[in-house]
Amino acid sequence: MSAPKSPFSSSAVPATAPRAGRVLCLGETMAMVTPTHVAPLREAVSFAVKAGGAESTVAMYLADSGVPSSWVSWLGDDPLGWRLLDEVRASGVDVAGVQLVPGAPTGVYFKDPGDGETTVYYYRAGSAASRMDATVLAQLDWEGVAALHVTGITAGLSASCSAMLEAVMLEARRRAIIVSFDVNYRPGLWSIEAAGPRLATLAALADLVFVGRDEAETLWGEGHPTTLHSRLGLHGSLVVKDGSVGATEVAVVDGGVSSAFVPAHPVDVVEAVGAGDAFTAGYLGAMLGGEPVDACLNRGHGLAARTLGSTHDFVPA
Repeated sequence: MSAPKSPFSSSAVPATAPRAGRVLCLGETMAMVTPTHVAPLREAVSFAVKAGGAESTVAMYLADSGVPSSWVSWLGDDPLGWRLLDEVRASGVDVAGVQLVPGAPTGVYFKDPGDGETTVYYYRAGSAASRMDATVLAQLDWEGVAALHVTGITAGLSASCSAMLEAVMLEARRRAIIVSFDVNYRPGLWSIEAAGPRLATLAALADLVFVGRDEAETLWGEGHPTTLHSRLGLHGSLVVKDGSVGATEVAVVDGGVSSAFVPAHPVDVVEAVGAGDAFTAGYLGAMLGGEPVDACLNRGHGLAARTLGSTHDFVPA
């Protein structure tokens, strides 16, 4: 099959045109430990262990929605690594590109539900995924890929991960594959001073950028969608998520800039962790199906609402 044209091309098909193929998601997944019932970590008596990772969560939601997806990463060759691999595979995601690395641990993180807010504790230093490097590029299977989805989390794991991520995004662009990039700034990984410029550089390589209004203001001192799109020098689309308010997409259309806003769905929030990844999966699935912008944003809100009502990152239909 021929690859879809990138929106960077002057002869590009619209972003909402149907695009056959799978979504390739690349990034770290850790063992997520969360109380079975909503309770502080210190007091909880039973826990669930699930796969927790931005990119694999997107892949699982896509597969659950009937959109072919694959996930690529490095896991430790340990019981947790095998457990995560089995879980993601069971959700319908192609995991043939996942490498199990002997002598390197699988990362772990704990959710600590509090009063209206969940704190997350990460134990990922030296993880298998943080050791990913340029060798990943040679192992990627691009056959039938319509879109690549990556996040800024990978760039913050290590210097080798950051270089690998840029190389993968550039290779996808060379192949005229849509590049989706979720900024996903993690303060525990790196400082604003280090992250801001690097994430801006990576965002400029993408056809589609997702960012929370709060993290955009933290990183770049600007959260207004249209102003941010211009300041980052984006050539494609920018989706700014503003929590319970809604989401706005700013896109370059016929040489001009268009904007669309869709309010968030009302929901009783259990916890917010993972909702952004669900939103991204909903948007991507609708976009690849040729849906208009409003429908893409609405589908994103729908999957996010499903996650907001649970303590788990991935909540199947």
